[in-house]
Amino acid sequence: MSTTTTDYTPPKVWAWTKANGGRFANINRPIAGPTHDKELPVGKHPMQLYSLGTPNGQKVTIMLEELLALGHKGAEYDAWLIKIGEGDQFGSGFVAANPNSKIPALVDRSGALNGTGGPIRVFESGAILVWLAEKFGAFLPKDGEARAECLSWLFWQMGSAPYLGGGFGHFYAYAPTKIEYAIDRYAMEVKRQLDVLNRRLADNEYLAGSEYTIADMATWPWYGALAKGLIYGAGEFLSVHEYKNVQRWTDQIAKRPAVKRGRMVNRVSGDPASQLHERHDASDFDTRTQDKIGEPAKA
Repeated sequence: MSTTTTDYTPPKVWAWTKANGGRFANINRPIAGPTHDKELPVGKHPMQLYSLGTPNGQKVTIMLEELLALGHKGAEYDAWLIKIGEGDQFGSGFVAANPNSKIPALVDRSGALNGTGGPIRVFESGAILVWLAEKFGAFLPKDGEARAECLSWLFWQMGSAPYLGGGFGHFYAYAPTKIEYAIDRYAMEVKRQLDVLNRRLADNEYLAGSEYTIADMATWPWYGALAKGLIYGAGEFLSVHEYKNVQRWTDQIAKRPAVKRGRMVNRVSGDPASQLHERHDASDFDTRTQDKIGEPAKA
């Protein structure tokens, strides 16, 4: 690992004078709001999801597929692909659904469809999971210690993953220069997080206890992928094989049919058979994957 040092001294007032480099430089900017007018498409189902198959996007598609597997027909959804590399998240329609311009964004149109109210926007993946869990009465304990434990682990994930992605992932895999201090700082934190999970899962089948919940759905796309060396090419660097309980939990959840389907939705990389760029019907998993239609898409 190389060490990069500079003589940079921060100015008294920061100004955006140049691109910051790195993989996402073309979409980074210090202001919010839309850059162009573009309305969001609307399908036929109660739930309209605008997303991309990143770990944050997978949380919601896994939840929706799990709800459908339980027989909740009101969880039927259209999943529209948001190409963040092309700036779709800065269109006026998307910004109206999520003023933070991040995927995923959900518009619950069930009230509009049955005449009881208008569409309701829900943004931030954790908020979407809670919204859906409470709406359908599933995957979130109703009260007491079990509910507190579930919500605690859900918000643990929401607070911890930025250190994994925006911290470790950025400096280890995406930054234009390798900075030893930054990589060491975030590698230490990510390994601490893995140890937190490993200790919890030593005595519990799932994060909230004996039941599979939205806490697992939120955490698995990030830390399950990390445990298998599927993100940032960092499995060996972080010695992820050492976290045996995380490995057991990861493998157990990966076997769930709804999880397998949820991982495919809005995915634009990997095996074409695992990519379902948009999902508008349950049959799409059999007929519309990229190995069958071969249409390119960019994130």
